[in-house]
Amino acid sequence: MPKLERLPEPHIYQAYGTYLLESKHRLIRRLRKAYQPSVHGHKTWSASFLLMDYLQHEPMRKKSRVLEIGCGWGPGSVFCASQFKAKVTALDIDKEVFPFLDVLAALNNVEVTPLPQKFEKLTVKDLSEFDVIVGSDVCFWDSMVKPLKSLVNRAVKAGVERVIITDPGRPTFYELADQCAKLHEVNLQEWYAAEPEYFAGEVVDIRPKKKKK
Repeated sequence: MPKLERLPEPHIYQAYGTYLLESKHRLIRRLRKAYQPSVHGHKTWSASFLLMDYLQHEPMRKKSRVLEIGCGWGPGSVFCASQFKAKVTALDIDKEVFPFLDVLAALNNVEVTPLPQKFEKLTVKDLSEFDVIVGSDVCFWDSMVKPLKSLVNRAVKAGVERVIITDPGRPTFYELADQCAKLHEVNLQEWYAAEPEYFAGEVVDIRPKKKKK
């Protein structure tokens, strides 16, 4: 029987070794009085748990340099920093999400560097600072397919080892995977998370094509 871990107060829960906060938690309620995320950064999205589960089965190297795009509250960033001792930068267009990220990082005793910026602005030189790029539920509009494909192309050119994106299974996500498969090694598969509850979706793990001998 697994060990029962008692959490310190109400509205804190755990998934994949990471402490997270429900919307009813006193700190979240307090933050919402001062900060109003506007670009879907108002909660922890379930695709983040797909990312956590996938990385437990297909882990990154310890102490990798990681960029999370569209980080929101940053559960993916906090997980990578905690479980892999990664040096993590969390990017989001909405600077109002970062106080929520700071709380989650402090709760898990990790440091995550915030980066308020559009991912479209990242150059090949910028991306060369990272080994792995992750994102959860970031391809939710038709208009995001092309810029995300361009980001992947620049990342591969910059020497990024892996780009991992999880999604509930939107048509836009499949289109992105198809577009990337024309130039890169793409592993697209169904996946599910078991924590904090069952959630099924998709994961794509994109890597540079192996050079033919």
